[in-house]
Amino acid sequence: MRKLATAVVAAGLFFGGTGVAVADSWHSLALLKTTGARFEEGKFKWEPAEREHGAFHVKGKLRDIGLEDDHNVYLQVKVHGYGWNRFDGVQKKTVWLDKVVYDGATRYTTSADVRVCQNRGSLRPDNCSPASHFERK
Repeated sequence: MRKLATAVVAAGLFFGGTGVAVADSWHSLALLKTTGARFEEGKFKWEPAEREHGAFHVKGKLRDIGLEDDHNVYLQVKVHGYGWNRFDGVQKKTVWLDKVVYDGATRYTTSADVRVCQNRGSLRPDNCSPASHFERK
């Protein structure tokens, strides 16, 4: 009887741990694109409160596809309605980004927005993709 109880508890811990691992796993991010810029193969996950400040973690390829326009590209991420965090790309290249964004005033981040933009200089406004919104569940 004691061995059966131990086996049941062990199985419960195993499957409970599997559920936690799935909740913290990577999720695909839809292709973000605008004129001259793309964020491809994007993934995101919500970090637990004990790691990375409970942050929104995003990674993927930031690609400059306007090779003849001499404009740079960047990815923007914001959490909880704060201002945008900007992560620059490189002109005429593809760069790998792996960024963690969090709100230091809270135990964990509950919402985030992501968009990709093309920097068109100081005289014309930048063009950005529509923001993708994410909520921690």
